[in-house]
Amino acid sequence: MNKLHIKKGDNVIVLSGEDKGKTGKVLKVFVAERKALVEGVKLVSKSQKPSAKNPQGGIVKMEAPIHISNLSLIDPKSGKPTRISIKHEGKNVIRIAKKSGEEIK
Repeated sequence: MNKLHIKKGDNVIVLSGEDKGKTGKVLKVFVAERKALVEGVKLVSKSQKPSAKNPQGGIVKMEAPIHISNLSLIDPKSGKPTRISIKHEGKNVIRIAKKSGEEIK
């Protein structure tokens, strides 16, 4: 299985699709499917039956997974999309933004 350039908690921007230009925080990454859930991006309406948690039921807006290829990390310094390079320091792996050279935490 390939490693991905995006991790949970990263700030990303959508590069293509209906939500192009929107930014958000990665909530979850699905490695096998190569998709990620991003906060406030690709909202879909889902019907829910009444339950103990939601006794009314009804239509709920929620995020749907978006493909990793449509996402790019945001440079911590400039706030623009950037690619990353990976640097190994012993057993630690450090991700570095290509545009500014800053470390991505």
